[in-house]
Amino acid sequence: MKLSLGPVLFYWTREKLLNFYAEMLEQPLDVIYLGETVCSKRRAFGLDEWLGLARDLRGSSTAELVISGLTLVEAASELSSLKRLCDNGELLVEANDMGAVQFLRERKLPFVAGPALNVYNGHALAELIDCGMQRWVPPVECSGALIQDSLEQLDSLGLSRPQVELFAYGHLPLAYSARCFTARAENRPKDDCQLCCQNYPEGISLLSQEGEALFTINGIQTMSAKVNNLLADYPQLQNVGAELLRLSPRAEGMAEVIQAYHTVRQGALPPLAVEGCNGYWHGRPGMLGAEPAFKG
Repeated sequence: MKLSLGPVLFYWTREKLLNFYAEMLEQPLDVIYLGETVCSKRRAFGLDEWLGLARDLRGSSTAELVISGLTLVEAASELSSLKRLCDNGELLVEANDMGAVQFLRERKLPFVAGPALNVYNGHALAELIDCGMQRWVPPVECSGALIQDSLEQLDSLGLSRPQVELFAYGHLPLAYSARCFTARAENRPKDDCQLCCQNYPEGISLLSQEGEALFTINGIQTMSAKVNNLLADYPQLQNVGAELLRLSPRAEGMAEVIQAYHTVRQGALPPLAVEGCNGYWHGRPGMLGAEPAFKG
């Protein structure tokens, strides 16, 4: 099974991004996603700089490089930027919005269907395959059973399966809003946020009234409080037919995470339990910890 590094979901400084990708060059990754998926105001890198970084990475790595587009397109300027991204001419595009799917279909370009697209059955998969999809990243709330059912339904339609890439590690991106929650937390208007997301390299933890970590706030994005970790479920991921496992970047410790997955894919036994959550994979509430969900 291949390992992919998802796009950075948090807002890091230019220096931190450059240092991060320099470190990732040393890791056994098969696919690296670049680009901004959360907020168009996050301009540490523009499209030309992402493409320049891709050229630098290509000279030092054999990993496939993909560029990801925005998930929530709200303004004409963002739509124009999305068109330009789809027309980049160098990298495969991950579409996280149906507008990107339409642009790519019109240009007859292959693409990756990102986890923000609402695809939950074989008929929806068939529509995207007709548009040019070659790889599917299921929504993070999909269970293994739902994914398998969707693929079998696709088989019954007589269509070849796309590559399947599972969101295997990281804070789960759950929802997007026109409101910026990070700016609100600092009592700033969205239009004058002063890029305060950079103050929180792994978002802001949101607690319930009982003091339990419930969500992570990341600009307009709401994420899980716990880190999703499917390493203990590795055999089941193989059985579903996954070809890639996506590891979503965190501010610290990504090299250790990648090595843990790499060791298992080389033949080591997966751990019986890991820290984090995996409830969605088992058709349970997503915030359930790995061990309780596994036992259930």
